[in-house]
Amino acid sequence: MRLALFDLDGTLVDRRSAFTDAVVQLSHDHGYGPEIQHWLMDELADRADRGDFERLRRTFEVNESADHLWRVYIDRIAAAVHCRPAVLDSLTRLKADGWSIGVATNGSSDIQRAKIKSTGLAELIDGIAASGDIDVRKPDPRLFELAAARCGTQLTPGDWMTGDNPETDIVGGYRAGLRTIWVKGSPWPEGLDAPHHTVDDVTDAIDYLLTHSPE
Repeated sequence: MRLALFDLDGTLVDRRSAFTDAVVQLSHDHGYGPEIQHWLMDELADRADRGDFERLRRTFEVNESADHLWRVYIDRIAAAVHCRPAVLDSLTRLKADGWSIGVATNGSSDIQRAKIKSTGLAELIDGIAASGDIDVRKPDPRLFELAAARCGTQLTPGDWMTGDNPETDIVGGYRAGLRTIWVKGSPWPEGLDAPHHTVDDVTDAIDYLLTHSPE
């Protein structure tokens, strides 16, 4: 079984635009002013979990419970996030070619799975490992190992990891013994080993797997 692991945010889906829409909508729905909205934009920019809304309640006088706000935020993100049809089509071709497809993602389990379900990715992915599942984050190899296990297999030297973050996706993939494909974004940091392959878009990464990976 050939295994291809992918990062979620910034690789398969665009979290940035969905995040902005979700925070604006949540703030509007609850009548929060610019101060709270800006706080949410700053504090949740890189990642979010239920504890952030506990901190919100300690910082500002809001009536809603942290559980309620977290659930609303998940719903707003899931409604706003999209996976491009070209990405879904490419993953469909990869699956038809006999690959097992997994996701290794940093983030709370419930919100990452909500994104995967709402975008149609759930029908194409064989296994998902989120850092919230075991309280371990990329680049820790254990998250990649869990993703493989959720796909019903184990990591082998011929498996691949594709992602946009050099420190978490590519370094993590190396540590797990995987071949790596970097989806270019920010400049490559000095001192890191170069990925096995570099692309401009995740669809290019899938094309590469389909045409260059050995049987």
